[in-house]
Amino acid sequence: MPVYKTITVSPTTKVLLWKVEEPEAVLAKDVLLTPHCQNRMDGMKSESHRRAFLSIRHLMALEGYADSDLYYDENGKPHLKDGKHISITHSYNFTAIILSAAHEVGIDIEKQRDKIMKIAYKFTPIEEYHTLANAEAIIRKLTIVWGAKESLYKIYAQPGLSFLKHIDVQDFAMDTGKTTAQIVYGDKKSVYEIDFFEFEGFTCVYAQANLGC
Repeated sequence: MPVYKTITVSPTTKVLLWKVEEPEAVLAKDVLLTPHCQNRMDGMKSESHRRAFLSIRHLMALEGYADSDLYYDENGKPHLKDGKHISITHSYNFTAIILSAAHEVGIDIEKQRDKIMKIAYKFTPIEEYHTLANAEAIIRKLTIVWGAKESLYKIYAQPGLSFLKHIDVQDFAMDTGKTTAQIVYGDKKSVYEIDFFEFEGFTCVYAQANLGC
């Protein structure tokens, strides 16, 4: 069961991406779930969701973690018992995790779909995208911005945080694979580094705290 992609972001931060092609029975082999997570998986009606859930446990195992090393806080944010930071995502047949010993991280995978153009006004000033060459370019860029904001929301994990009002992603060139973003919420301002890449019609975005700010 090969990993689709591994990115060593820094000596303390790593991204692992899985393409879920195995049957559920194969993925379930050698995975021991806590009662809480077993109940969660048993409640999933979709086989694809169960397979994604199990594949994430395989990604964790590659870094030496069992399901019992993972717990969730009252806002649903995942944590590791050893104090390292983790974020989890899945979309269709892809799953990914990001781990960091140094700072908080977030990750998101999104399928590139034209549907995003209909909901863009909910999370970004859509008029800023009218200079792009065509609909495909707009969809690609909107997907990155949405993924960045999802990643940041996972880091911040505060009820009431608005994608449109509180999270700002700096403009970027598609070929750079990088940008920055900030969250201004209440009297607190936080700055983050954003990285992104595209593959097989999907976009993966991951965020990490900018320790220099």
